[in-house]
Amino acid sequence: MAASSHRLTPAPLVAAIDQGTSSTRFLVFNAKTAELLSHYQVEINQSFPKEGWVEEDPKEILQSVYECMQNTCEKLTQLNIDISRIKAIGLTNQRETTLVWDKNTGEPLYNAIVWLDLRTQSTVEHLINKTPKRDKNHLKPKTGLPISTYFSAVKLRWLLDNVVEVREAVLSRRAMFGTVDSWLIWCLTGGKNGGVHCTDVSNASRTMLFNIHTMDWDPELCAYFDIPMEILPRVRSSSEIYGLMESGPLTGVPISGCLGDQSAALVGQMCLQDGQAKNTYGTGCFLLRNTGSKPVMSDHGLLTTVAYKMGRNKPPCYALEGSVAIAGAVVRWLKDNLGIIQSTSEIEKLASSVGTSYGCYFVPAFSGLYAPYWEPSARGIICGLTQFTNRNHLAFAALEAVCFQSREILDAMNKDSGIPLTQLQVDGGMTTNRLLMQLQADILSIPVVRPTMPETTALGAAMAAGAAEGVRVWSLDPADITAVSVERFEPQINSEESESRYARWKKAVRKAMNWETTEPVHHGKGHHN
Repeated sequence: MAASSHRLTPAPLVAAIDQGTSSTRFLVFNAKTAELLSHYQVEINQSFPKEGWVEEDPKEILQSVYECMQNTCEKLTQLNIDISRIKAIGLTNQRETTLVWDKNTGEPLYNAIVWLDLRTQSTVEHLINKTPKRDKNHLKPKTGLPISTYFSAVKLRWLLDNVVEVREAVLSRRAMFGTVDSWLIWCLTGGKNGGVHCTDVSNASRTMLFNIHTMDWDPELCAYFDIPMEILPRVRSSSEIYGLMESGPLTGVPISGCLGDQSAALVGQMCLQDGQAKNTYGTGCFLLRNTGSKPVMSDHGLLTTVAYKMGRNKPPCYALEGSVAIAGAVVRWLKDNLGIIQSTSEIEKLASSVGTSYGCYFVPAFSGLYAPYWEPSARGIICGLTQFTNRNHLAFAALEAVCFQSREILDAMNKDSGIPLTQLQVDGGMTTNRLLMQLQADILSIPVVRPTMPETTALGAAMAAGAAEGVRVWSLDPADITAVSVERFEPQINSEESESRYARWKKAVRKAMNWETTEPVHHGKGHHN
């Protein structure tokens, strides 16, 4: 009798908030089978107030989370699934994006400065110039990161230097700093009425204020950027109960998982062993390789980052990361800025109609170049144009650009580890594009493996939440993890052709470099810079 009644108990569910650069999703998984039961998605508006600036509205981000939650819960109810089965909520987020808010009013003091934003280029140059050898890697031994516009500390420094409201709030001890995870957890757990101000190790390791060896905020790093430590959130593990939902249909459910989006994808792809790697194709493109319990420093332009820490008393796990700023964003640019496609899904049809770029190469260095170059002065370039080139070739070149950039970071990863990857596990929104997946296999000359369920980022956050102490509805034991169904894309061109196209790409990259220097540019007549 006991056995049959046990069989009838419905499996616990775990939800995930996936707050990305271009959209927010809320997804609900079965904790026993990892099956995705329901989800809802809302696009996020990006504003570009000046050239190179990228901002988002913190209140719109928060509102999108509530909207996705509400709609997913309604969908579950329509499917006769009881939402009281949701035992925990995990959170995964766009990393580095920087927010400061007033803890008394709960109001943001400025828009969120998005990771892609370039307004800090002169701040970065100033910081590099004050290092002993003008070395962008001066802080790498502690942080694993080069001094770059990409990371939160320089964005926070800009806010303190340029926004009166932020400076005043810091002086009167009303200011709170956080990345998107901190802002959301604080708001969802009560906001100005007792909200929890925390972050996890994976997000903290992207600020440049966090020491990846001591696993805490570093007083010397904070002094270097002149950032007051009292505005920083408390650093916690990636899998523990931070607080409870304070409102909405899931009031009282614990928020018990928190991972930066790329770490979450690493977990969701089950890359929990040293040497396992995944590449995520979202707004940008991010290749992470699990390096186990030791931080490995790169000699080839990769970042060293904290992948996760699965519980308060568990050891941290580290990763090597190759970060590319513009992947899916190039497709959005072709749609929104050039209007050559009406929807992002159209690019595959356009590119397939020609099957080649006919010698056209597109380096989308809209935010400078990230790994392996870390060259903030680079800008986007399209070369190899002839009268024959049309928008179809441009669409093809844009997809190839994503693949070439991934090849560059994979090459760097293979050099650093000495053990070349024999296949590439992929995920993210762009992987639904079959042409892109085939191109990627061709350009890498190794198979590309895509899980049938593409939402691995959200899955990773759900796994961290469900496995947390006090929740324990999801087992991370390799023996309990269900095998994921995958699709493989095998290389179909010979490696000579692949190499010659890659060599051309490298040539185009060189032409994109050293374009935008911060010396004043004369736009008057007769002046040439």
